[in-house]
Amino acid sequence: MRISPSLLRWGPAVAAAALPVAPAAGPAAAVSGISVSTSGSTVSVTTSACGRINGSWGTASLLDSGQTSFAQGRQAALSGTGAEQSAAWPNVTPGTYTVIVLCSNNNTAGTQTVIVAPASSPSPSRPAAPAATASPSRGVLGGVGGAVRDYGTATLVAGGALVGSGVIAGVWFLRRRARPYRF
Repeated sequence: MRISPSLLRWGPAVAAAALPVAPAAGPAAAVSGISVSTSGSTVSVTTSACGRINGSWGTASLLDSGQTSFAQGRQAALSGTGAEQSAAWPNVTPGTYTVIVLCSNNNTAGTQTVIVAPASSPSPSRPAAPAATASPSRGVLGGVGGAVRDYGTATLVAGGALVGSGVIAGVWFLRRRARPYRF
């Protein structure tokens, strides 16, 4: 079996282009701005993205489906330490909400949608039925796909390098296949 000179030329170049980018994609995908959770009718948010400026970590806002800006929502001041800041909203009615965290340096730490389910009180005589969840007011957001999450530059570069190397390999393969006398 003969190895063609073009394979020797392109093979290491494609491998060298893909290898340095792949490790950079791992940590970028693991970074998360905020974490939102519900416990009964309480919604809470935690983050480690904000720094303390003039004694304040920042503010978090809970927006319902009719509200569109940070100032319209129920606001809560972030409290905590340099490692983690948090805020909570008690007595939240069932529905779909958006949580936005704005650090004291006016940078947005993150945005996340959360669904608060209605509380169910089980009857002692029969087993409790599964709790019905409120349907999202904005629909299922079909077609949004990866646009919901903000991926870092390293992830986008890694994806572009993989797509580019796939295109180059496909063109090379089809070009080689068009000439049956060559391997």
